[in-house]
Amino acid sequence: MKIAALQMVSGAHVLGNLATARRLLERAAAEGAELALLPEYFSALGLHERDKLALAETPGKGRVQDFLARAAQDLGLWIVGGTLPLVCGDAQRVRNSSLAYSPQGRCVARYDKVHLFRLEHGSEQIDESRTIEAGCAPVQFPLEDRAGHTWCVGLSVCYDLRFPEFYRLHAAAGADLLLVPAAFTWTTGSAHWEVLLRARAIENQAFVLAAAQGGRHENGRRTWGQSLLIDPWGEVLGALPEGVGLVLADASPARLTQVRSQLPALGHRVF
Repeated sequence: MKIAALQMVSGAHVLGNLATARRLLERAAAEGAELALLPEYFSALGLHERDKLALAETPGKGRVQDFLARAAQDLGLWIVGGTLPLVCGDAQRVRNSSLAYSPQGRCVARYDKVHLFRLEHGSEQIDESRTIEAGCAPVQFPLEDRAGHTWCVGLSVCYDLRFPEFYRLHAAAGADLLLVPAAFTWTTGSAHWEVLLRARAIENQAFVLAAAQGGRHENGRRTWGQSLLIDPWGEVLGALPEGVGLVLADASPARLTQVRSQLPALGHRVF
């Protein structure tokens, strides 16, 4: 199955970001992708931390959700919409949610980011808990590809990547493809991004597809980029260092079986 990670440099204006996302989705479909993953905050990376509150949508209703459903149906793609803000019970916070759509345009899964990022690094001061309400559990969904193989897809977002026990829960549920939409900072991405992604692939013997924000944003923030597809042995199959574009490569069930049979580490777990 061909899968694509779509890399963006999202700004503060939703319509412009959606236009860019649509072009990338069309390109992915034209190149034979069956699944396309958008980055975290693909629809808007605001000028101020609280901008996301005004952009929050009601689950099942809203411009960005309509966009994702229509694009999936128009293009015959499985689309995982990076993240977008969804309203929650707290008027001062939102959920940072990843939504998965089938080629029929139906939302088949929702994952709310569990681990909330905080960084104090010189002038970089980020604390997601000020505007985001954390989710509480990992989520998987089944994806049947055009060849009839059913994949168990595990959803995650950005900072989740630092918590291996979270991905062990995906592995225990049978996940063989892990999705990581992200907006890693330049500081943390340059130090940790690729090594963390490869570790999650190796230790869980799963494909990892990571779609990143990658460049200098309208709000002055710089994100790391380096969208990647990694196989269960930890081999990087495709990468895009920076800027707008996509990474497209094959995820093979045969490769998954090969790695898990030649080194059956998942079956050797003691704890």
